[in-house]
Amino acid sequence: MRLKITETFFSIQGESTFAGRPSAFVRLTGCDLRCTWCDSTYTFTGGGWRTIDEIMSEIEAFGADLVCVTGGEPLLQKAVHPLMERLLDAGLTVTLETGGHRDVSGVDPRVHRIVDLKAPASGEVEKNHWPNLAVLGRRDEVKCVLADRADYEWARAIVREHALATRVAAILFSPVHGRLAGDTLAAWVLEDRLPVRLQLQLHKYLWGADARGV
Repeated sequence: MRLKITETFFSIQGESTFAGRPSAFVRLTGCDLRCTWCDSTYTFTGGGWRTIDEIMSEIEAFGADLVCVTGGEPLLQKAVHPLMERLLDAGLTVTLETGGHRDVSGVDPRVHRIVDLKAPASGEVEKNHWPNLAVLGRRDEVKCVLADRADYEWARAIVREHALATRVAAILFSPVHGRLAGDTLAAWVLEDRLPVRLQLQLHKYLWGADARGV
């Protein structure tokens, strides 16, 4: 069983409640969205085929206890499910970074699902798969990448309408890097007393916005 992989690497996790922790990353190739602010367009094509055994050997060599499966859109490849199961069975903590448009109900319940809902400025808001919110639980996280005030108000309404703060581990509001200032987003969150976590992409501050393999 094989997957098309853009890269595997060992770095500091820059996002989610796991931010700051050393983590192995498996970045799958391919995405069926074209978000206006995408910072990983290099994953759309290319990559190379690896077997699950080969990927496991690479992850084991990193010596990490945390693994992030990301993309692109990792759920486009069916073999990602047995890959995650192998990682979990090896005793590793597994996070899955996935867009809000793919059904996450079939993901192994041991995985920490981090679901990225697409706000209006992404250009892909109509693709969100809203039934996902009903299946998320206390180990899962919801992320909203926000480009402007309209995006913020959209995300604020989603948080309140679906009572997300009572149902998931964290709600992550992240400004589009270089487009919405972090302190501006922070002021909006504080003004509205929103039960969310302001998230900056730590890896971009450590290594620069365009660095790969970090």
